[in-house]
Amino acid sequence: MNTMRSIVSVMCVLLTAGPQMQAQIVIDKAPQGFREKITRNYVAKEVAPINLQNSSRLDSLIRGGVLYLSLQDAIALTLENNLDIELQRYGPEQAKASLMRAQAGGLLRGVPPTVQSGAASAQAQVVGSQTGGAPTVQGGARRQSASDAAAGGTGGTVITATGTALQNLDPVFVSTFNIGHTTRPQSNTVTTGLTSTIFDSTSHSYAVQKSWLTGTTVSAGWNNLYSRGNNPLSDINPLNSANIQLQVSQRLLQGFGIAVNDRNIRIARNNMKVSDLQFRTQLMTTVAAVVGLYWDLVSFNEDLKVKEQALALAKKLHEDNKKQVEIGTLAPIEIVNAEAQVAAREQDLLVSQTVTLQQETIIKNVMSRTGVSSQMVADARIRPTDKMTMPDVDPIQPIQDLYSMAVADRPDLEQTKINIENAKIGLKGSRSQLLPSFDVQASLQNNALSGAINDLLLRGQPVVRRVDPYFVGGYGTALGQLARRNFPDYSIGFQLNIPLRNRSAQADMIIDTLNLRQQELNEQRALNQLRVDIQNSVVALQQTRARYQSALKQRELQEQTLSAEQKKYELGASTVYLIIQYQRDLAQAESNLVSAMSAFQKARVDLDRVTGQTLKVYDIDVVEAMAGKVSRPPAMIPAQP
Repeated sequence: MNTMRSIVSVMCVLLTAGPQMQAQIVIDKAPQGFREKITRNYVAKEVAPINLQNSSRLDSLIRGGVLYLSLQDAIALTLENNLDIELQRYGPEQAKASLMRAQAGGLLRGVPPTVQSGAASAQAQVVGSQTGGAPTVQGGARRQSASDAAAGGTGGTVITATGTALQNLDPVFVSTFNIGHTTRPQSNTVTTGLTSTIFDSTSHSYAVQKSWLTGTTVSAGWNNLYSRGNNPLSDINPLNSANIQLQVSQRLLQGFGIAVNDRNIRIARNNMKVSDLQFRTQLMTTVAAVVGLYWDLVSFNEDLKVKEQALALAKKLHEDNKKQVEIGTLAPIEIVNAEAQVAAREQDLLVSQTVTLQQETIIKNVMSRTGVSSQMVADARIRPTDKMTMPDVDPIQPIQDLYSMAVADRPDLEQTKINIENAKIGLKGSRSQLLPSFDVQASLQNNALSGAINDLLLRGQPVVRRVDPYFVGGYGTALGQLARRNFPDYSIGFQLNIPLRNRSAQADMIIDTLNLRQQELNEQRALNQLRVDIQNSVVALQQTRARYQSALKQRELQEQTLSAEQKKYELGASTVYLIIQYQRDLAQAESNLVSAMSAFQKARVDLDRVTGQTLKVYDIDVVEAMAGKVSRPPAMIPAQP
C-alpha cells in the first residue's frame, strides 16, 4: 500500500509541476492571487497591442520646421521606430511559444523566414535625369547575398508531421461522475420471483496520465461504484465497489529513447536561435538601407547646391548679355541663348529639388511608425548634419580575412548551419519510424467490495445470509481493503506490430535525407556566394575610389577651362556659346563628383553588410534594438549661422 501511495503522490506532484514549468516561458505577466494561479493555464495569454507611438527622439530633433538629422540619429530613429524591425521583434516571442508547444508534445509551427529588404532610394524613381546621388557601379546596388542563395525552409518548420508520433508530455487529469437507474426485464421469475431487476447506481472515477520523453506512459486511476438493487438473492445490498490501478506502457523499438521523442523540443530551441539571428539579419539589412538612404540624401543636397550654382551662373550670364546687347557690343540672339540656358538650369534644379523631397519622404517613412501621417513630420524638411568625406586610404583587409570575418559574424550563415542541424535531428524520428512497434504494458490493480447485508425478502420469506463479515461495512471498509491490497490483479504483456512492406516510413526517410543533403548543398552555395559578394564589394570600393579621383580631376579641369574661357570672353576672344557649354560641363563635373563620393559611401556600406560588420561599425547594441530604445542621446542641433 505504501508503494501505491507513493506512486499516486508522484502523479499528483507531476500534475501540479506541469503548469509551473510552463510559467517560465509565458509571454504575459505573472499571475496575481490564488484564483489566477488556478486558472492561468485555461485562459488566453495577454499580448500587448501594437505600438504606433514614435519615440520622443523624433520630436526632439525638429526645430522650426527642420529635422536636423545626423547619421547616428537616423540609425537610432530607425531602431526605435522602423516597422520592419518591429515586425521581427515578434519572432522571438513566437519561437518561445513554439518551444512551449513542443515541450507539451505538440507539432512545431516554425519560424517565419521573411526578412524585409530596405527601402529603395528616390534615385530609383528618377527616369531620364542626372542626379548627384545616382551611383553607376555595382557597389551601390543590392546583389544576391549568401542568405539569398541559401534556399529552403528557415528554422526547420514542420509542415507535415513525419517520423514517430509524439506523445502528449503534459499531465492530464480526468474525472467522471455518473448517476444511473437501470431496469432489466426477466424472462425467468423462478429464481428471484421478480419480473425485472432494478439497480440505482452512482459511479465516479479519477485518473492522472503522464508521458515522458523516454517513450514511457504512466496512468493512475481510482474508480468507485455505489449500487442498490431489488434482487433478494444478492447477499450484499447496497454495495460499494472500488479499485485503484496503475498502468505503465513502454516503447522498446519504434519511439524509444529521448533522442527520438525530444527532437521537436531541440528543433524549437534551435528555432529560438534562428529568430534571434533573423532579428540581427533584419537589423543589418535595415541599418545598411537607412545609411545608404542618408548618404543619398546628403548627395542629393550637394547636387542641389551644384544645380543652384549652375542656375546662378546662367542668370549672371543672361544679365551680362543683356547689358552688352543694350550697349551694342553683342548680338541680340545671345540673349535668347542665355535664356535657354537659364531655362535648362531651372529644369535641372526642379528635378533635383523633387528628388530631394522624395528622398526625405522615404527616410521619414523608414524612421517613423506612422510614416508621414503626422503633419509636423510631413512638413519638416530634413537637414543632414553629417558630410561625406573621402578617406586618404581604404583600410581593406585581405579577402581571406574578410571571408573569415563574414563566416563568423553573418547571422544568415549561422542560420544555414542550424537548418542542417535541425534536419539531422528530424532524421531521428524518421529512422525510428522504420522500426517495428514493440510496446510492453504492465498493470497493477487493487479491488475492494463492501456493503450492508441484503434485507430483501424472497417470495415474502427472509433469506438466510452467510456473508463474510470482512465485506460488511460502509465505504471506509472498501478503502481499507484497497489499502491492505486484499484483492490484487497483476498483468504484463506486449504488443508487436510489424509492417510487412513499410513503404511509407522508407519514403519519409528518403525525403528527409534528401532534404538534409539539400541543406548541406545550400550551405556550400551560400559560402561560395559569400566569396563572390566579398570580391565584388572590394572591387566596387576600388572602382568608386578611382571614379572619385577621376571626377575630382575632371572638376578641376573644368574649373580651369571655364576660368580661362571667361577671361577670353572678357577680351572678346570667345563666344557666349562656349561659355554656356563650359558652364554646363562644370556643372556636370560637380554632379559627377558628388555622385562618385556617394557611390563610395554606399560601396563601403555594402562591404560592411557583406562581411557582417554593420552592427559593429555603427556601434549598435542588439539588446537595445530589441527593446526599441537607444540609450545614446540625440546629437546636438547645430547653431544657426
